[in-house]
Amino acid sequence: MRTLTLTATLFSSLVLAANAWAGGRPVAIVTAETSNQVIALSLGPHGGHVLKRVHLVDPLMVAAPLDGPAVVVSPTGTVTLLAPNSLRPIKVWRNFRAPEIAKIAPGDRLAYVADGGTGDISVIDLAERRIVDRVWVGLQAHHMSFSPDGKRLWIALGETATTLVRLDTSNLRKPRVVARIQPRYTSHDVVFAPDGRTVWVSSSAAPFVTVYGAATGKVVKVIPAAKAPQHFAFSGARVLITSGYGSSLQAILWRTYRRLGTVAMPYGSFNLAMFGGQVVTASLLTGYVTELEAGTLHRFWTVKVAPETRYVAISLWPGT
Repeated sequence: MRTLTLTATLFSSLVLAANAWAGGRPVAIVTAETSNQVIALSLGPHGGHVLKRVHLVDPLMVAAPLDGPAVVVSPTGTVTLLAPNSLRPIKVWRNFRAPEIAKIAPGDRLAYVADGGTGDISVIDLAERRIVDRVWVGLQAHHMSFSPDGKRLWIALGETATTLVRLDTSNLRKPRVVARIQPRYTSHDVVFAPDGRTVWVSSSAAPFVTVYGAATGKVVKVIPAAKAPQHFAFSGARVLITSGYGSSLQAILWRTYRRLGTVAMPYGSFNLAMFGGQVVTASLLTGYVTELEAGTLHRFWTVKVAPETRYVAISLWPGT
C-alpha cells in the first residue's frame, strides 16, 4: 500500500481552516438513523468531541450550508431544518413520500431535496423556509451534484441507478430536465469536478469509477477503483474516493487520473464531507466518524459515536 507523506499541504490546509474558524467553529453534523439522533462533533486536529445530540425520528441524511440551517431528511416523509449551534428544529415539512437526499445549491440560499417515492426534486428557500418549486425527474431520485457555477445538475435515479438525469439549473429556483443517460455501469454517486468539465460517477457494485463529459454526457474515462466505490470529495488537485466495503479511502489526481495513495478506514465508511482541506467520513456499519487531512490522508482522529452513522455535513457555528 502506498501512503502519502506529510508535506506543506497540511500546513496550507490548516491555515485555510484557521481563517475560516475566525468567523466560527467548523462542526461535523452526523446522522445516526437507528439511534434517532443527529450528532454534532468538533473538528480540527484535536477534535472528535461530541458537542450536541438531538432526537429526530429516522434522520437518514443531512446537508448544510456553512452558514445556515441544516437540512435533515427522513424516509418516513419529513424534511426538517435545524438551527445552527442548537440543532433546534425551526421548520418541518411532512408532505414528502420518501425523501432520501438533500443538496445545498451554490450560493447556499437554496436546498434541493430528492423524493425517491414521488420522483420529484423540491427546491427549498432556506431563508424564507418555504418550497418554491418542484420538478419531476423520475422515481428513486437519489444522489445529485451541481456544477460549480450552479447552472447544471446531474442526478442518479436510485442507489444502483440505470438512468442519470441532466437538468438545466441556470435559474436555480426553476430547474428543468434536459436529458437522460443510461450509464455503462449501475451508478451510485455523481459529483462534478471543480472545473465543471467532467462528472464523476461511482458504482455501488462494480470496482470502477466512470468519468463523463459534462457537456456531452459521453464517457471520458473508466478508472479501476477499490471494491464498490461509493462517494467522492474534491480537494485541490485531488479527488478522494471511499470504499466502505473495502475499508479504504483512495486519492487520485482528477486531471490526470494518477493514483496518489490509499489509507485504511473503519469498515463501512461510505459517506464523506470536505471543509478547508480536511475530510470527514462516517461509517454506516460501525458508527465511527473520522477526520483526515485531504492532501496527505493523515488521520487526525477516529471516534465511535453511535452503532451506525450514515451521512455527514460540515457547518460553521458561531462562537469559539
